[in-house]
Amino acid sequence: MSGHIHNTDDRRELQMARSMCWHCQSEMAGEYFCDRCVKVQPVSKDLDYFTCFGLPRRLALDPQTLETKFYELSRAFHPDFYQNKSDAEQTISLGNSAMLNTAYRTLRDPIQRAEYLLDLEAGSVKDIRTTPPADLFEEILELQDTLDEFRASDRASESASTLRTKLHADRATLEQRQRDMEAQLQQLFGRWDALQNRGETTEQARAERGRILKDMRDILSNRTYVKNIVNDLVATIA
Repeated sequence: MSGHIHNTDDRRELQMARSMCWHCQSEMAGEYFCDRCVKVQPVSKDLDYFTCFGLPRRLALDPQTLETKFYELSRAFHPDFYQNKSDAEQTISLGNSAMLNTAYRTLRDPIQRAEYLLDLEAGSVKDIRTTPPADLFEEILELQDTLDEFRASDRASESASTLRTKLHADRATLEQRQRDMEAQLQQLFGRWDALQNRGETTEQARAERGRILKDMRDILSNRTYVKNIVNDLVATIA
């Protein structure tokens, strides 16, 4: 199996881990294995998840392509293949595998992928806004009042039954709002990819890029808020 790990053709498909081999100090040539001493190299902490898989920063990714690249790299870094290697190589394989698993989990989910791209391009989504827009805020305040009333009620009473029915309806409304947000995000994902594919560097293109990122940030922030409220609602009426 080790022969497969260090196969030259496989290594040519991998992105550069670092500029110099940690073991023999020879110059690296864009591979995760040193040509001279054939030691595994650590994934650079500066390497973003898209680059790790050799993918462009796009929001529409082919799941099969992502999965194929993930398994290719997994075979190269899996700790089982390094049980008889040095402590340093075992540590590197564990670190590379952990980073690879996190990268794969992030990119295979469309929402997490968008949040990660925004983190790369324009700062973390979590730092954008802590309160929802006015109409959603009012809706949530009313829902919170209903939830508080339901929590304080006798669950076997008729009033509790009425409140539960209302909360189920509120849940359906919020879940529909969440689906609408996700549909809006899909449109923005398409606009982002199209803009990136054009590769324009004009002032107009930069302005459009900024607007798309801002709209995605806002919707993702609101979606997270709604999702948390729905989770609270479900837990309460379960």
